[in-house]
Amino acid sequence: MHWFYELQEQMTVEELLREEWGLGKKIVHELRMAKGVTHDEAPVADWKATLPKGTVLRFDWPDSDSPYTADADTAITVLFEDEHFLIARKPKGMNTHPNEPGETGTFINAVIGYLVENGHSYGEHIHRLDQGTSGLVIVAKHPAAKNIADRMLEKKLISRNYEAIVNGSVRPAEGVIDEPIGNDRHHATRRRVSPNGQAAVTHYRTIRKENNGNTRLHLTLETGRTHQIRVHLAHIGNPIVGDELYGAEPEMDGTYALHAYRVSFVHPFTHAKVVVEDPIQL
Repeated sequence: MHWFYELQEQMTVEELLREEWGLGKKIVHELRMAKGVTHDEAPVADWKATLPKGTVLRFDWPDSDSPYTADADTAITVLFEDEHFLIARKPKGMNTHPNEPGETGTFINAVIGYLVENGHSYGEHIHRLDQGTSGLVIVAKHPAAKNIADRMLEKKLISRNYEAIVNGSVRPAEGVIDEPIGNDRHHATRRRVSPNGQAAVTHYRTIRKENNGNTRLHLTLETGRTHQIRVHLAHIGNPIVGDELYGAEPEMDGTYALHAYRVSFVHPFTHAKVVVEDPIQL
């Protein structure tokens, strides 16, 4: 695959790859060996030569494969796609990725099936959602995009917003839950607020009170701990409706009311603001 990138200031190819994008040594080496960078005038032989602002670089990226089995029989809803990223909806009840080699039926298997049908061979999720959570997941379509997006996630440059319906009234109506999260030694898969856990910060805001006395919230993550929203809301006494693992009464269909409805970030290659929303009725 190939794409073009216009330098935003004067710099060398080496500076762009290592400092601006923060690519790892392996990826940079593969690109160098493939002679995968050219510009307007000629092939870039010297990666240390300073190029002027506005220089258009062409990247010819070697084909890469993902370790996941393609599942072409499972349809997915794609809400954004370009040559670098794909953003699609993960349904409730589906794992984001396989938990063991050869496993199929997950979101990323369906994404790979979609990509293969459209002439691509690589796809890696940037973040994950719990099996019972529906919503938007960002997928990188080549290794450089994966590398850069991982770094953006670490630096909190990707915003993720959720909607949830919780039991009861939430007081105060908006706020920040800043409580560390660790493993629950009494349950293999459950997490809990623990002074020895990892730092976790969740912002919440009440949208409205439901007719049945429950509360609809919008939430934003500063961190991405396992079950973070579920743990934090249960900790303040307002577990998500249907989330039996964290103290709520189970729903008839076994699901719980949490949906990742919005993601946003500044595109690292085009510098455009990307905002994708997927509001659904919980």
